[in-house]
Amino acid sequence: MKIVLLGYMGSGKTSIGKRLARDLKLEFIDLDQAIEEAVGTSVPEIFSGKGELFFRKKEMEVLEEVLKTRKNIVLALGGGTPCYGNNMQLIKQSTPYSFYLKLSIGNLVQRLASKKAQRPLVTDIADNELPEFIGKHLFERGPFYAMANFTIDCNGKTVAEICGAIQENLL
Repeated sequence: MKIVLLGYMGSGKTSIGKRLARDLKLEFIDLDQAIEEAVGTSVPEIFSGKGELFFRKKEMEVLEEVLKTRKNIVLALGGGTPCYGNNMQLIKQSTPYSFYLKLSIGNLVQRLASKKAQRPLVTDIADNELPEFIGKHLFERGPFYAMANFTIDCNGKTVAEICGAIQENLL
């Protein structure tokens, strides 16, 4: 079984993925962490040193390798992963269990404002500009996120409730 979690940064993919993997006795893989291990440096350092294009190419390579070689996993993607190359087609071919963890702009702003230093795409965005930035990104990424097999509304829900909602969709 392969379960893939996608959604905007700050949507809880890692927290939910770890809990879901534990509950289902599956291996948890964070794609950003796998990329860091492959490159030997952190995602923010990859962005600042080698640029987003290098990062996206490496992301595609690591995603493909994980989906082809690993079984019984919960995979948390980066927020932009579904939007590049043929990543969503690859995910859809690899598993019927892709889940878009959907949150409102307000909730995403609240979550990201305090953690901007760890998020290369929003580090330099002023707090008052975050809603517009996130809204624009969600508009651009929405068609890719909508390709997930399932959409889970995460607004006002606990990690346990979200994991329960995901598990209800597993055969």
